[in-house]
Amino acid sequence: MSSLQCATTLVLARHGEAEYESSTWEVEGGSLTRVGREQAAGLADRLSGRRVAHVWTSTLARAVQTAEIAAARLGVGVTTRNDLVEFDLGDLAGSPRDTDPCAAPYGAWLAGDLDLRIPGGESGTDVVARMRGVLDEIVDAHRGETVLVVSHGGALRLAVPLLAHLDSGPHRIHNCATIEIEADDDGWVCRSWDPAPED
Repeated sequence: MSSLQCATTLVLARHGEAEYESSTWEVEGGSLTRVGREQAAGLADRLSGRRVAHVWTSTLARAVQTAEIAAARLGVGVTTRNDLVEFDLGDLAGSPRDTDPCAAPYGAWLAGDLDLRIPGGESGTDVVARMRGVLDEIVDAHRGETVLVVSHGGALRLAVPLLAHLDSGPHRIHNCATIEIEADDDGWVCRSWDPAPED
């Protein structure tokens, strides 16, 4: 079998638990808490027998910290990609954290209205397209290998079910939980999705 026909295993993970410097909603910021660092180490430990070839990550600090902790334990390198970041808050950035200004537009995306745009920010279509583009890049770079990809809950929860043709559902993802995808020229197959804890 040629390398172009070999599947890439993508282990997609949400970053570890983070604390934020601001009392308002911002895309930037967020540093791992002690729990978040333990979650990142635990993520690496769960993958220790998987021969992970590389770690790719969003450029946001909470994701980079998660990726670096995991990569150090796995003995592999890290590459950042801006297209793995969380969805753009646009004009909603700066809203107080005691409410979620993105709940309505994000809910509309999950319900299928991907063309709805956050004012000054992205549409659901934009998020899915950029996630698909960067994940395709990673798949092409790692034919026949397993890679860890660290991103964000909102972007993963929106894009992955659509790209892997999953049945509709909540598809929540907890900090440092994983989604495992096999991807090749025939498409994407979701092999597992860690269950999120009950509220």
